[in-house]
Amino acid sequence: MQDIRDLLEGLKRTPGILSSFVKSIPESRMDLRRGEGFWTIAEHVSHLAQVQPMLFERFQRFMNEDHPEFVPYIPGDGKDEPDTPPRLDMTVALEQFAQYRNRELVLLEGADDITWQKRGTHPEYEDYSLYILVRHLLMHDYWHMYRMEELWLTRDAYLTKLE
Repeated sequence: MQDIRDLLEGLKRTPGILSSFVKSIPESRMDLRRGEGFWTIAEHVSHLAQVQPMLFERFQRFMNEDHPEFVPYIPGDGKDEPDTPPRLDMTVALEQFAQYRNRELVLLEGADDITWQKRGTHPEYEDYSLYILVRHLLMHDYWHMYRMEELWLTRDAYLTKLE
């Protein structure tokens, strides 16, 4: 857990990186669906914004509960969940992402060593803690950004097909 500062710094930088990246993508590519079951770039951006309230709530639970138990969130899973994220206006999505990220950082920067080491239960993971969740969030952000770049720039023959 020596890298907590690095993780927080990465989370702090993500909104600016995401915003610059999204603004560099031609509007004509934002809603292009590259294949069956593929999300569009705009849906990836929307997803990043839409999951932040849930993640903020998970951070709060680690702060306030001794051993929080979580339910998996799987996009498109469940009868009321659409297969793709509802598309937000990109300016709204980027602002929402940045606002929640700032709130998350204020909360996380106030966490003490005991809170960082708190364990929770999550059925998807063998081990789960605030530290693991923060690291997971950083990787989640950058995985979606990588996928958006792939959807934008990769030729069809080389596009990763997710099952």
